[in-house]
Amino acid sequence: MQPTTHVYEVRPRKDHHGVNLVSAALPFGRLWYAEPNAISNAVGYAKFYSRSHDAVIRVYDDAGNAFPFPF
Repeated sequence: MQPTTHVYEVRPRKDHHGVNLVSAALPFGRLWYAEPNAISNAVGYAKFYSRSHDAVIRVYDDAGNAFPFPF
């Protein structure tokens, strides 16, 4: 059996009110974070819920470019 790799993407919302955490591994496909530390909360969620699976977490800026995030 192949191990499952979960892919999580943290993308800014188009209305500029927080970020969306997007993944096929999520029950509804996406979660919305709007706090001042929304990016780190979204990454923390992805890290916590993927601890039994391999995971890729990508954080994007407004232009759609991935940028390094200190995990």
